[in-house]
Amino acid sequence: MIDKAALTAVVEDAIKGSDMFIVDITVSPDNRIVVELDSETGMDIDACAAVTRKIEAAFDRDVDDYELEVGSAGLTSPFKVKAQYLKNLGNEIEVLTRDGQKKQGTLIAVDADDFTIEVPTKVKHEGAKRPVIEPVAHTIAFDNVKSAKYVIQFK
Repeated sequence: MIDKAALTAVVEDAIKGSDMFIVDITVSPDNRIVVELDSETGMDIDACAAVTRKIEAAFDRDVDDYELEVGSAGLTSPFKVKAQYLKNLGNEIEVLTRDGQKKQGTLIAVDADDFTIEVPTKVKHEGAKRPVIEPVAHTIAFDNVKSAKYVIQFK
């Protein structure tokens, strides 16, 4: 079976010097390897192919027969690492917390243990006839997130 730590080291070496980062690496018991990568500037097939070649050069298929899939984290797939939050600063995201609250707003800050989104909320000011919609900041701890993902908008 392929050693995940050795595989991770090979992938880190392959992406060194680029803006790519590892989202997830899985190795199943039947040697099915899935490497998910992402990048600040977007992923292309040439970058995935280069990482694939590095992995194939490091692990001999005659010794360990394996199936390899190297790809980018999908646009609609949930965030798995902090770097994905950093990549989406200023973008609209949807967050589902562990207690079942769903919030959708603009990601405005990412810290070590949490992130902040501005959610458009109806607020009625004293003396006003009607409520107005204003952005309200919500800070959410990473360990309180069940899922978070980018919101695709067609304008």
